[in-house]
Amino acid sequence: MARVMLEIGGSRWPVNCRDGEEAQVTALGAMLDARWAQAERAAGDAGTARVLLLIALMLADELVDAQEQASASGGDAALESVAERLEKLASALERERAND
Repeated sequence: MARVMLEIGGSRWPVNCRDGEEAQVTALGAMLDARWAQAERAAGDAGTARVLLLIALMLADELVDAQEQASASGGDAALESVAERLEKLASALERERAND
């Protein structure tokens, strides 16, 4: 099992992942970090958990939009694959948080 260190919102987060998935997990962390400032402004001084919740909602909203576009163009299979990967990543992150 590999371990990467994500920098999100100025904090460092250790995350375990399968060997060979380090670059993918790092890229996903960068997606979270890219949305941090906007979510932090929206959360006010509610704390890190609220900021991360807002980022998750932003990404979920983008996923729904992408699903709707793919459905309109017949690309459901590829989008379902992406959704499954996101769900697996979310589960892995939840397990990691429970273990820390």
